[in-house]
Amino acid sequence: MDIKNVAVIGSGTMGNGIAHVFAQNGFEVSLVDIKQEFLDRALAAIKKNLERQAKKGTITAEIISETLGRIKPSVDIDNAKTADLAVEAVFEEMAVKKEIFEKLDSICPEAAILATNTSSLPITAIGAITKRPGKVIGMHFMNPVPMMKLVEIIRGIATSDETFKTVKETCDKLGKTPVEVNDYPGFISNRVLMPMINEAAFCLMEGVAKAEDIDTVMKLGMNHPMGPLTLADFIGLDVCLAIMRVLYEGYNDPKYRPCPFLVKMVQAGYLGRKSGKGFFDYQNK
Repeated sequence: MDIKNVAVIGSGTMGNGIAHVFAQNGFEVSLVDIKQEFLDRALAAIKKNLERQAKKGTITAEIISETLGRIKPSVDIDNAKTADLAVEAVFEEMAVKKEIFEKLDSICPEAAILATNTSSLPITAIGAITKRPGKVIGMHFMNPVPMMKLVEIIRGIATSDETFKTVKETCDKLGKTPVEVNDYPGFISNRVLMPMINEAAFCLMEGVAKAEDIDTVMKLGMNHPMGPLTLADFIGLDVCLAIMRVLYEGYNDPKYRPCPFLVKMVQAGYLGRKSGKGFFDYQNK
């Protein structure tokens, strides 16, 4: 199957990044969200990121214009009805995803592939919502999408070989590096990453060291480009907590128990960069 038309559902940080890379690589993109202001913000972010690429000399002004011209914003999900591939990129709540996949299943062509950018929720369960579980797959892009090469391609229990092959080939066309992953809680990336972040939060809670020093150990001792607590703030502490809960419930293993201090931070509204405060303070930066 040759993918030409792509619908991206959700225009937040991940959604606009996904729309950006598809459009830049020649795909026609319908970008769908529930409010025009969200779409306007997304298009402004895409334009800014394209201009940043141009300043680095990696693309031309002509490519900026062509890329933006391929993105059609809409507040009506029915505009996804001509998509060969629909990629859902809304927040991590199964009830919301269920509603979206039921709608996409009813309007998209029978041959269309339905993908989710979920970072932790089960692909098998999402596929079971539809009448086409063989054509449901995970496409877990990394943030920031235009810069990060990795895409985890997650196969649900019913995902067909043909669907996997088509999505892998599509990732290749985007200049991404696809990695095949089977459907287990947290996949690979978050099953490894989130317990590290959670353990760093335990170290902070127990007074093992200050936040700055915990991050310094991981940067200088383990050659990580960013410390785990800084990374958690970048991701969002609410997102980290949600993924830890998926791991804890999915494996029923106490090693995935969310750090009580992480829970408390989220309860206080200290979500990281997006709220101005997390493990570090960003209000005066």
